[in-house]
Amino acid sequence: MSLRFVESSKLPTQWGIFDIHGFEDSENQKEHIVLTLGDVSTGGPVLGRVHSECLTGDALFSMRCDCGPQLQAALQQIAAEGRGALFYLRQEGRGIGLLNKIRAYKLQDGGADTVEANEKLGFHADLRDYSMCKVMCDHLGITQLKLMTNNPRKVNALTEHGIDVVERLPLRIGENPHNARYLATKAGKLGHLFDH
Repeated sequence: MSLRFVESSKLPTQWGIFDIHGFEDSENQKEHIVLTLGDVSTGGPVLGRVHSECLTGDALFSMRCDCGPQLQAALQQIAAEGRGALFYLRQEGRGIGLLNKIRAYKLQDGGADTVEANEKLGFHADLRDYSMCKVMCDHLGITQLKLMTNNPRKVNALTEHGIDVVERLPLRIGENPHNARYLATKAGKLGHLFDH
């Protein structure tokens, strides 16, 4: 893994003052961050979320997905707990990139679901890599996570990379008429669990 820590600073947010930690991958020039609140290096499992970048959902408030509401809910829950970590990974569109994501959206406009659209573009359903999370956890002294996710594959991937996920906490939020099929596809084809 070619990930290296770059710098940390304070980041005031509407949920409180977090610390933001920047990391850079020298192999692909991707930059990833972790937002932490409280002392995450001691005191047992850390409430956390591993969130892959979704420019359309996180910054442009798209209702085609549930990413933006999940990001905000995770930060709110970390703030309520007073301790936690949000890993923000730069792997847009389940790893296919922003422009290919727009191409996938166009295919979805024509009737494809999110998995079919990625496959029609020549990609696997999910190309995300979570190996950088281990380097980030080690740097921050995080040994165990209580992970906010609906995706059991994410739990398995983190575990395979040596991260001790002691609990999966569902994060069901952001459902609307524009993303109903998207969420159904995540459950039916990608194995996401929304209720337990």
